[in-house]
Amino acid sequence: MGVNRVCIVTDQVVGQLPGMSALLNSVNHENITYSVYDSVRTEPTDTSFMDVIRFAKEGQFDAFVAFGGGSVIDSCKAANLYSSNVNADFFDYVDAPIGRGMNVTHTLKPLIAIPTTAGTGSETTGLAVFDYEANAAKTVIRSRAITPLIGIIDPFNVMSMPTSVATYTGFDVLCHALESYTTVPYNERRPRPLNPRDRPTYQGSNPVSDVWARHALNIAAKYFRRAVKDNDDTEARSQMQLASCFAGIGFGCAGVHLCHALSYPISGKVKTFRPKDYQVDYPLVPHGLSVVITAPAVFHFTSSACPDRHLEAAQILGADTTNVRREDAGRVLSDTLRQFMYDLGIEDGLEALGYTTADIPALVQRTVPQVRRYRSVVLSTVIPEFRYAIMY
Repeated sequence: MGVNRVCIVTDQVVGQLPGMSALLNSVNHENITYSVYDSVRTEPTDTSFMDVIRFAKEGQFDAFVAFGGGSVIDSCKAANLYSSNVNADFFDYVDAPIGRGMNVTHTLKPLIAIPTTAGTGSETTGLAVFDYEANAAKTVIRSRAITPLIGIIDPFNVMSMPTSVATYTGFDVLCHALESYTTVPYNERRPRPLNPRDRPTYQGSNPVSDVWARHALNIAAKYFRRAVKDNDDTEARSQMQLASCFAGIGFGCAGVHLCHALSYPISGKVKTFRPKDYQVDYPLVPHGLSVVITAPAVFHFTSSACPDRHLEAAQILGADTTNVRREDAGRVLSDTLRQFMYDLGIEDGLEALGYTTADIPALVQRTVPQVRRYRSVVLSTVIPEFRYAIMY
């Protein structure tokens, strides 16, 4: 690429993995000047984004490398975006209504993403997600311009994932595929701006995204449990990393819907929950957990919009759909997901994360601003999903 000064973004845990040594050996071999930022926060916030942005602006880099999970890759995307336009206000590119949702019109530097988890698919997408601390909810920077130039998918980098990380990130894969497959079809999306620049990143389910979603579901059906149960199962870990990438390609253009919209306040309003195997000193609901905890309730609710797709997804995931009525599609897919969650030890509903029914109004209030392709979400429909999800 002809670059001379590279910003390498990671976190303090991942930065100690053998893959990081391989990365540094590579840039040293090529005599490339680099600086390492290793203070990425797991589940980043606007504050942590601004810190890595400051580092990138001061370094005046001409390329970026992200080595880590979704938090690292998303933080690196933000660093690239704002250091390439030093005059931009932070909220210029943050989604409305929190930010201004402006189009990115300037040229960014090359970004190489090297994922170390099998879940987010962030190496394939134009999204950077963070907790907006003032609102106690997640929001997103969304633009095709921040999509990494290259993603290096190396199974060696996911073999060290602890069991709980493999579990939660794997459920993120599952929900990416399920949501993109059942979201509003591209030819039913409104409005439809004539100028491609004005069209949203999420286009709705379409023939191309459907291929990726189904393929990711097939892989997860075969390998997800294996990847969690045996940390040394190289084949299963490798396949789940591919499923993460494939699902990322699918949802990166189709979009996701209620599971992810509901997940943002679940993560943002965390009280005391601390997941096993996560080396953090603050309360944290991992993204994949916050997404899947409402999934049985969500797909029971959304099934009436496209029952055949819900049935097909359940069948791919191992359910016997012989003679199942279309009106029972949501129940079947929900039961199938519950079995996955039970088998892999997912916490027992929102109560296990520290929430009660008294928290529902605040969770709803912070869900509604999340613009997703399931456009019919209003207060009266979101409230039952949270109540149902209190115990999955």
